[in-house]
Amino acid sequence: MTEKLRVLLPKGRIFDNVLQLFSEAGFPLARADRTYRPFSAADWLDVKIMKPQNVGELLELGSHDAGFTGIDWIKESGADVEELLDLGFDKVRIVAAVPSSVNNETLLKKKLVVATEYVRLAEEWLSGQGCTYRILRTYGATEVFPPDDADMIIDNTSTGQTLKDNGLRIVDTLLESSTRFIASKAAMANKEKRSRIEELIMLFRSVLDGRERVMLEMNMPKNGFEEIVASLPAMRSPTVSPLYGDKGFAVKIAVKKSEIPDLIPRLKKSGATDIVEYDLRKVVP
Repeated sequence: MTEKLRVLLPKGRIFDNVLQLFSEAGFPLARADRTYRPFSAADWLDVKIMKPQNVGELLELGSHDAGFTGIDWIKESGADVEELLDLGFDKVRIVAAVPSSVNNETLLKKKLVVATEYVRLAEEWLSGQGCTYRILRTYGATEVFPPDDADMIIDNTSTGQTLKDNGLRIVDTLLESSTRFIASKAAMANKEKRSRIEELIMLFRSVLDGRERVMLEMNMPKNGFEEIVASLPAMRSPTVSPLYGDKGFAVKIAVKKSEIPDLIPRLKKSGATDIVEYDLRKVVP
């Protein structure tokens, strides 16, 4: 029997995005309430849910083959793993923040109590700043510690609004993070598992590319056709076929969604008609 590929999914805010990615890639996962082992119809896939903080180290230990977590937790754990794909999900910054009423000069004159879940990252940054400090390890809700219980926090933030709401201001950014697909070095050294992992990478990338693009279909007149087609954005080159009755051409192109607001009016002015836009599921170059 073929050995299964053991994949870790991240518990918490990252989970839904990863679950959706698997579904769109063609591997929907079913999960009963309060269980940590979703079911997959793919008989070669074994999935388990763990906290993102633990994913990197578990891969390094060899108990699992691949997984998903933020680059912040990979850096924090120091896990020796292979980063395969930046999915771009759940972008956050790891920042140092202090009470808004405190100036930087005052902070540098004292031994700081720094509350954080990111002990390794905090120590590296604080040492580089020449600070005298004591780390207070937290387990969530780090922003509530100042000013009574900490002089500074080092925490993740997406917009910074929660920090502002708690009377804090950002003094520096230590790291920018997003969700990554990673694998153990042992799995990547295994020919069969590496092949499965590379298939997942290809499918995940095709889903991500598909989300960024749409398909445009249109009819174009013969007059000025070559010049119009030459100006069209496309992944490679447009698909072109003659219209019935030799009355022009049908054209199909896959373009980035960001190009659409400028492109459709330009096409209309160039004489294109019957323009249809629709979403793509996957794009495999």
